Amino acid sequence: MIPAKEYIARRERFFSMMERDSAALIYSGVPKVRSADDTYPFEVNRNFYYLTGIDQEDSILFMVNADGERHEFLFVLPYDANKERWYGRRLTLDEAREISGINNVLVNNALNPRIEGAFAENYAQYGELNTLYLDLDDEIKVAANTSTHEIEKIFEEKYPHIKTRDAYPLITTLRLRKSPCEIEEFRKAIATTKLGIMAVISEMRPGVKEYELADLFLKVINDDSGYQGLSFNTIMASGKNAVILHYPKPLSTLEDGDLLMMDLGARCGYYNADVSRTFPISGKFNPTQKALYNIVLGANKLVASMARPGVTVNELQRAVKTYMAEECLAQGFLKDKGEIDSVYYHSVSHLIGLDTHDPYLSPVDRKYKDMPLEPGMVISDEPGLYFANLGIGIRIEDDLLITDEGAEVLTKDIIKEADEIERFFASSNNI
Repeated sequence: MIPAKEYIARRERFFSMMERDSAALIYSGVPKVRSADDTYPFEVNRNFYYLTGIDQEDSILFMVNADGERHEFLFVLPYDANKERWYGRRLTLDEAREISGINNVLVNNALNPRIEGAFAENYAQYGELNTLYLDLDDEIKVAANTSTHEIEKIFEEKYPHIKTRDAYPLITTLRLRKSPCEIEEFRKAIATTKLGIMAVISEMRPGVKEYELADLFLKVINDDSGYQGLSFNTIMASGKNAVILHYPKPLSTLEDGDLLMMDLGARCGYYNADVSRTFPISGKFNPTQKALYNIVLGANKLVASMARPGVTVNELQRAVKTYMAEECLAQGFLKDKGEIDSVYYHSVSHLIGLDTHDPYLSPVDRKYKDMPLEPGMVISDEPGLYFANLGIGIRIEDDLLITDEGAEVLTKDIIKEADEIERFFASSNNI
């Protein structure tokens, strides 16, 4: 669990990135409409959550950096007995104060008067503000038909003397380097993921449906985590289905002689594990499967050995492509190294954090693949090979913590050596 003092420190770092005489409005968001009067389950805006620890809809963080002073306010939903009978209890003001470390916690209908007092030209409560930061991610709704982009337009019309700036790249920059508390959340999520994977391979056999294994994974991780859920929709792809990177509907039946590729993860405090493993459904790889598997495993180990401060994701990608092209050519799987793009068609790595694909938008170039890695970053290590003509898709994915000296494989305890996998099945009751 992240303590309040860490949220306080995060906001202090954000304050230091803001211009003088500026303010920031960061929204938690509201549920999105699915159809008619039905909505998707609420998912908090991760930038808001990163700064406050508050996981509740229709909450707002208001920060003011002016006149040499820093002010922060948190606005949350008021108590409503009728709504709580329908949707469950909400945080009290005291609970929100304890979680976030923000002293000034108010009900959210007090927000507009506070904004008017801060920005009105004839009543400058905090001095003459000239800049407002908004989280201008595309998907942040602050009401059913209002996004932060609409809020930006409202401010431009009502307060033309105020310029708006995007807080998104600033907060995602803060999110890059993980604290010891955040790393501990990762470790918990990964431990839960391991339990789910071991449950899946214990029940994996010909005749089982892909979705039965996906459902089993969900049940096991929820039992262990206290219903914290999936990092993302589980990919459970057998045989030829595994060449589809985001295989959407796990409806097929597992068949003897095929491989099962799973890409899945549990989360803890919204920190996401992201793991891929590929197993032989019969319990033993055939020679072709094993050769391709060991090429991918070699690439996976290459990334773990190369990843360190100063190295970029693009450098890792180039090394993996070169390695797998040479190995596939040498073993007769390709006729030319240039064919590697037809059997390996994704990046070997991405950032991981409060989002499975943690965003990073540099204020300068809005890219991350050419950004040198730094200690505290967590990245994926996920090479793969996909031969549709052979009905074989293999991906092996670990989560790496960049350290001062190199990289720690956070997922090292999740089985992946080919011989170890075969021994596991040989000693189990699966076969």
